[in-house]
Amino acid sequence: MTQHVAVLGATGSIGDSTLALLAAHPERFSVYALSGHSRLDKLFALCQQFQPKCVVVPVQQVDTFAERIKAANLSIEVLGGEQGLVAVANDTQVDTVVAAIVGAAGLASTLAAAQAGKRILLANKEALVMAGSLMMQAVRDNDAILLPLDSEHNAIYQCLPAAVQLDNQQIHQKTHGVQRLWLTASGGPFLHKTYEDMQKASLAEAVKHPNWSMGQKISIDSATMMNKGLELIEACHLFDLPESSIHVVIHPQSIVHSLVEYCDGSFLAQMGSPDMKTPIAHALSYPERINSGVASLSLYDLADLQFLAPDLTKFSCLKLAREAMKTGVLATITLNAANEVAVQAFIEAKVKLTDIALINERSLDKIASNSGFGNSSINSLEDIMAMDAIARQFAANEVLLCQQ
Repeated sequence: MTQHVAVLGATGSIGDSTLALLAAHPERFSVYALSGHSRLDKLFALCQQFQPKCVVVPVQQVDTFAERIKAANLSIEVLGGEQGLVAVANDTQVDTVVAAIVGAAGLASTLAAAQAGKRILLANKEALVMAGSLMMQAVRDNDAILLPLDSEHNAIYQCLPAAVQLDNQQIHQKTHGVQRLWLTASGGPFLHKTYEDMQKASLAEAVKHPNWSMGQKISIDSATMMNKGLELIEACHLFDLPESSIHVVIHPQSIVHSLVEYCDGSFLAQMGSPDMKTPIAHALSYPERINSGVASLSLYDLADLQFLAPDLTKFSCLKLAREAMKTGVLATITLNAANEVAVQAFIEAKVKLTDIALINERSLDKIASNSGFGNSSINSLEDIMAMDAIARQFAANEVLLCQQ
């Protein structure tokens, strides 16, 4: 039976890889819906290529985009903004939702997909960093299926027993013997550079990832290792484990994508070429396998695989993420919001790369020192977004202080 797929965030790098796989397997998948935000010319070209039933664009672009669709003689419904994304996630014709919208903007639609009992291919980190408990409860309550697309989480998923794959709470049964999870990190473009080099880094240097081709925001997060910090928080929710059971190891070659350590001393690792089509193909076809089109590893050429401890002084964002997870949901919402603001400020050349960690830390300190905030007050998506707005204002003020 053909699987009807909605690709939310179709114009980004995850969207590119996903649509390439969908196009390669037309007998298994059809593109039901697409969404995009800023690259609307690219989105229009995708509409011409895949001819989905509906497309979601920013609210202010609905009329203009609908005119382009009509002029091209395409029969595609044009929806707008967050309401449009949620409508797609709820659509009874949609089987699978690829949640690839970057940032907090993807949260509502991902939660809606969980509440509608969909099969969710999750690439949106914020869904779990900001609303992990809410999201995982919605998945359980509505018999949704959540499959991670991040190469690291997907690797861990593949290395876990089948019972845990189907229910993350199973990980606590002693018979499964999972002792700890290991997230691998490339170390990014500054692994072998000094903190002073990071202070002077340009935007071009920060987004030049040594192994992966990714969008601007995630590339900058990789440079500060905040990306790995967010992944640590995600992993706690995805696999129902405390942060103390999840370790980070730098693996510059990006061949081993992550590992599961068992109590008998066994380590199970998932390996592959650094190409996002591999985890996407796994999630699209799970529990079966399809050809991803990715070149096979040449094991004879893997002469040197390194594993290094991260420098938490240079990459303090990783330490902040671990502390935030221990503190609770207010801290993880704040960290995510502050980081988005700080990264955008760096893109706009308002702050230095190393200021990102400083802005994040100061924003967390403000939450910690304000007795008016409490984790128990976060019970809904509305509460989460209200806290997100407060944290963004904290961070915006810190950006101004960095500029003085």
